[in-house]
Amino acid sequence: MWLSYELTGRQVFYQAACQQSQSFSRRLASGCDLQHHDIGFLYLLSHVAAAQIAGLPESGATAMAAADRLLARYLPGAGILQAWGALDDPQEQGRAIVDGLMNLPLLHWASSTSGNPRYRDAARSHAHRTREQLVRPDGSTHHTYFFDPLTGQPLRSATHQGWSDSSCWARGQAWALYGFSLNQRHLPELDLLDTSCQIADYFLAHLPADQIALWDLSLPIKSSEPRDSSASAIAACGLFDLAEQLPAGARRQHYHHAALRLVQALEQHCAARRPQAGGLLLHGTYHRQAELGVDECNLWGDYYYLEALARRDYGWQSYDRTSRQPISMTAIAQ
Repeated sequence: MWLSYELTGRQVFYQAACQQSQSFSRRLASGCDLQHHDIGFLYLLSHVAAAQIAGLPESGATAMAAADRLLARYLPGAGILQAWGALDDPQEQGRAIVDGLMNLPLLHWASSTSGNPRYRDAARSHAHRTREQLVRPDGSTHHTYFFDPLTGQPLRSATHQGWSDSSCWARGQAWALYGFSLNQRHLPELDLLDTSCQIADYFLAHLPADQIALWDLSLPIKSSEPRDSSASAIAACGLFDLAEQLPAGARRQHYHHAALRLVQALEQHCAARRPQAGGLLLHGTYHRQAELGVDECNLWGDYYYLEALARRDYGWQSYDRTSRQPISMTAIAQ
């Protein structure tokens, strides 16, 4: 809703965004379903966005409180943010998942806004440990990984939504591509762009001819298994972000053109039409192994598809940047 308001200036989107943001405030205050790292997704795209786009002061305070809640999931001994569950949950203790990279920008925003380095320090450690253990030598990624919560000793990899523990879950690969690129701006000392490029190369090399990812990249390219359009949408955003940070030249052009191909493919094969569809992007897959949300629109697919279009057409910038340039209404009008 905030992105739609930024793109159009229409009050109907502003009012809807405010209503949803108020709901997120109540959720934070009551602690409703917050035993996970996706607090970063939730409050960057709701309250940090609200503070930056609409200048709502209470949204900045809510986002900072959300960052504190996310930071509380940091395990100093392991150097990671625990992904799911209570911190003393024996089934979830010490689990990091590749999606976690996308939650770190809220911590970077909190450090930049408050001047307190502890948010950034936790994000830096988590990004380092993720690259160290969740990225395979060939550029593919593990979905989840367990560390000893006290000593940080690497224990074992596993999957939750992928085909197998040794496969490469497509959406996780896209999260990694985009996540390392986003974190590079805040952690240049880690030199994360090469990692993001390696992950991007693997993702692009395992796409079918129509560029819409299968739900797991380890499946045969000509498999009849369901696609996950949301993975291609997320990857497109990551490729635009990655290309923007690379120096001018062939490498930058390569990833920018790859992003353009993905967006064109999504427009051609997956763009929904009203009122027949209940979303923006068809052919998403939430959890194939559990037969949940297979071949349908989903929230993150819709969001990242719209973001990819905004990046392509208007040079949209992510909300974690404290010096972010808003989209020009003049450019949109033209």
